[in-house]
Parts: sequence; C-alpha cells; structure tokens
Amino acid sequence: MTGVAVIDSSGSVQRTSPTNWLAMIPPKIFWSGLFLGLVALMALLGPWVGPDPNMIDPDIPTIAPGAAEHWFGTDDLGRDLFSRVAVGARISLLIGIATALVAVVIGTLYGIVSAQFEGRVDTVMMRVIDVIYSLPGLMIVILFSVFLGRGVLSLVLALALFSWPDTARIIRGQVLALKREEFVEAVHSLGGSSWRIAGRHFLPNLVGLIILTATITVPRAILTESTLSFIGLGVEPPLSSWGTLASEGWQLVRIAPHVMLAPALMIFTAMIALNLLGDGLRELLEPKKS
Repeated sequence: MTGVAVIDSSGSVQRTSPTNWLAMIPPKIFWSGLFLGLVALMALLGPWVGPDPNMIDPDIPTIAPGAAEHWFGTDDLGRDLFSRVAVGARISLLIGIATALVAVVIGTLYGIVSAQFEGRVDTVMMRVIDVIYSLPGLMIVILFSVFLGRGVLSLVLALALFSWPDTARIIRGQVLALKREEFVEAVHSLGGSSWRIAGRHFLPNLVGLIILTATITVPRAILTESTLSFIGLGVEPPLSSWGTLASEGWQLVRIAPHVMLAPALMIFTAMIALNLLGDGLRELLEPKKS
C-alpha cells in the first residue's frame, strides 16, 4: 500500500504509511467505530450466518450461550438468540439512525432560519422550542404510539419531534457566531444575499456540529425505543428490536437470564460505543484553543 498523501508546512508532499495513518485516529473513534461496524455487520449478515431467527423447535430446551450451533443460546421456544439479536439490531439501528437524520435536517433548517431573521421572529421560534422542552417527552411519544400505531415510522416521527430542538439551538448559536465573522461582511459588501451566504458558507462550517448532534441523537433514540419496547409500547410483532427481546427475556430471567442479558448487553455496549464516538468526534472536530 502507498499510504496517505500529506502536505507539510513547507508545501512538499509526503506519504505516510498505513500504520501511521491509523495511529492518527483517536482511540475513542477507532475502538467505538470498530465495535459499531461489527454490530452493523452482525445486523446485515447475522440471520444468514446463524439459524432462522423465527424457527421454533420445541425439542430444543433453553440452553445457555456457548454451544457450537447457538452462540448466544436459545430461548424457551428453541429459537436461536444470536439470529434474533441480529434481527433486533436492524430495527434498533434503523430507528436510531432515521430519528437522527430527521432531527438533524429539521433542527439545522430551523436553527439557520431562526438565526437569519433574529429579532421577533427569532424570539418566537425560540419560544416554540421552550414549549417543546416543557412537554413530557416520553408521555408524548407514548401517545404517538397509541394514536399512530406501533410502527417504525410513527416511532421515528415521535422521537424526532423531541430530538430536533437540541440541534436547532446548537446550530442557531453557531450561525449567530458566524454572522459576525469578517468574511460574512466581505461577502455582503460584494452583493451576496444572506441566504446565499447560509448555503455556501454557513453549511460547510456546520458539518462538524451536525455530525456531533447526530451521534448524540442516535443513542438517545435507541434507548428510548428500547424502553418503550420493554414496556410493550414499541414496535409490533413480527418486528422485534433489542428492547422487545429484552422484554421477552424478562419473563425467563429466573430460569434463563441469558435470554434477557444478550439484548440488554447489546443495548448497553452500543450506548457506550456511540457516546464514545460522539466524544471522540467532538475532541477531533472542535477548534483547538492556543
């Protein structure tokens, strides 16, 4: 391998070896990204690697993890837990990522518009966010699930409803800071409109913040969905998420605790990995103070 091209302070091009390039990645990002990549790979390939997740075999008793054919063991119906956790990862990750995408899009647009207008419009838009913050988020999400159904789409919309204000506040503050930069005044003096500046200059400077808010939103959405599924208000069968599997395993916790521990540990480790990823990206992307 030829490595990565790097331009030093003198302007000459140098190549770093792949080993040195990997060493430049912060440990938090490397290890959390590696784990999340394995989780994503398990979600994509798990059902094809392991047995059919919906195959019921009453002749197979509930067995503990470690068997050659059943890595995570089986449940009370003889279904393979590894395959079921892999399928559950699809739903949990889908809800988390979709919620983050919807929340980031809405929050970014809302924050830019609020900062661009300022004055009374900005004040009214910020009061709307205050009203949303004052609402009991989990109760509203439950109401959404009751009235719109316990589908993936309704959960994503309900979770995004209470996730975008955080992004909007952060983006608004950054745009207000960017508007006071000298390059904005220079573009204005050349006849550039405020919205053209927002599209061509503000958005590129907001990419880091958008990524950071997304990494915060994903674990929060997964945890909330898992909580709702655990109490029976999440996704409906035949869909199953990590929270649904943990809820099913709770009924067997005294005789087969591994049935609940397998999805619960996936939720726990995924939360840690996502938070470490967000923390590492924050340290990497935020400007260094001299």
